[in-house]
Amino acid sequence: MAIEMLTYAALADRLKISPEAARALAKRLRLQRSRSNDGKTLLSVDLAEIQHTPKPARSPPGDRLDKGKIQTLQAEIAKLRELAAGHRADFERERDRFDRTMIELMRSTTDAMIAREEAAFLKGEAAAPRFSPWWRLLAGWLPLEIRPR
Repeated sequence: MAIEMLTYAALADRLKISPEAARALAKRLRLQRSRSNDGKTLLSVDLAEIQHTPKPARSPPGDRLDKGKIQTLQAEIAKLRELAAGHRADFERERDRFDRTMIELMRSTTDAMIAREEAAFLKGEAAAPRFSPWWRLLAGWLPLEIRPR
């Protein structure tokens, strides 16, 4: 049982894995770590005790899809775009209808407010007492000889 002091890169070379995988393995196995004089991390490793079999590298996601599936997905995307365009047209039409209705409602509200104000003004005029000119009031207080006829 020979314990060796290895860096992450050296451990990765021995186990034929990436340095990131070596770092994760050292963390998972709780290997003893120390710093070397050049600042690199050294691991105390007994390679006989490590039971590690590297897994095959994964292929990129684009390699796993076949061309038929890609064409099917592209056709579905095209259908969804057409459907979205139809919904967008419906939305635009409804928004225009709403705008016209709001304009009509605002005009009706304005007309109703004007009519209420005019009604209140006319009601106020009808309820107000009619006064004679000031000189007629004075004429009622004058003696009979001086009163105008």
